[in-house]
Amino acid sequence: MSAPLLSVEALSVQFPTREGPVRAVDGVDFHVMPGETLGIVGESGSGKTVSSLSLLRLQPPPARITGGRITFEGEDLLTASPERLAAIRGRRLAMIFQNPTTSLNPVLSIGRQLSEILRWHTGMNRKAATERATELLRLVGIGDPAARLRQYPHELSGGMKQRVGIARALLCEPSLLLADEPTTALDVTIQAQILDLLAELRGRLGMAMVLVTHDMGVVARMADRITVMYAGRVCETASAATIFTAPQHPYTRALLESVPRIDQSYAGRRVLPSISGRPPDMLHPPAGCRFHARCPEAVADCARILPREHALAPGHTVSCIRRGSPAETELAA
Repeated sequence: MSAPLLSVEALSVQFPTREGPVRAVDGVDFHVMPGETLGIVGESGSGKTVSSLSLLRLQPPPARITGGRITFEGEDLLTASPERLAAIRGRRLAMIFQNPTTSLNPVLSIGRQLSEILRWHTGMNRKAATERATELLRLVGIGDPAARLRQYPHELSGGMKQRVGIARALLCEPSLLLADEPTTALDVTIQAQILDLLAELRGRLGMAMVLVTHDMGVVARMADRITVMYAGRVCETASAATIFTAPQHPYTRALLESVPRIDQSYAGRRVLPSISGRPPDMLHPPAGCRFHARCPEAVADCARILPREHALAPGHTVSCIRRGSPAETELAA
């Protein structure tokens, strides 16, 4: 079996505040194999985006990585120098950011923004870089790419800007692509086009992908494996087929039950099933399992025991004492 392309171990990220640290990511583990797509899902505030940005050491200020290890292609990114990180970002490890409007520079043309990346990483001359940028815009389905290179971001639609963001990430043919909510700001028709495009490019280029989203339908369509996060921690990781057919963590099941399904009737129901309560305050996280206050299966021990990931089967881990997880920390009752 080949080694993971990316391995994240016990990653912790905190936001310092006057009242104390906010533990946005608290001991997260996951890995990505060459050529596979890992979906990371969870509610807003679960730590998905902060985790993905931290892989590139781009966590938003004033956040800081307080622990863990990020190994990419055998190299520890947390100990890499700024110069080494600059060589890796965009070349071997690239990202499609959530909002294409804010991730593109409004005062530079599309052509300049794309060609500068190529010239920095590959040493191409201006003409060769422009030709490569034109080729990538054509690859992501943008018509008349030569004209688009002369335009500025405000002249493009949201879907067009997201395609430019995808082209920018693929310029140097990275081995791993991070996609943070790549379809959130787009209408349904454009969302489907972008997902089809990502699936096609992944197959054509043979790259791996980390897909961060709150949309279970997106990961069902795109992911080989899924990691479910809640309140900065991993609840469950398994193959996509297992997550959708035999989820074991109560939070995973609650997420799936709250998604409308076309093969079920909702006649007579006033509202769809939902998860009661709200996510915890990570400035003062609750003792025990982070989900216990909203969990329909919680028992007394759930409020005092913080579960550690536990292997139920090869490739399937869960963090729940009701599923046999050992205690990571036993707190006073």
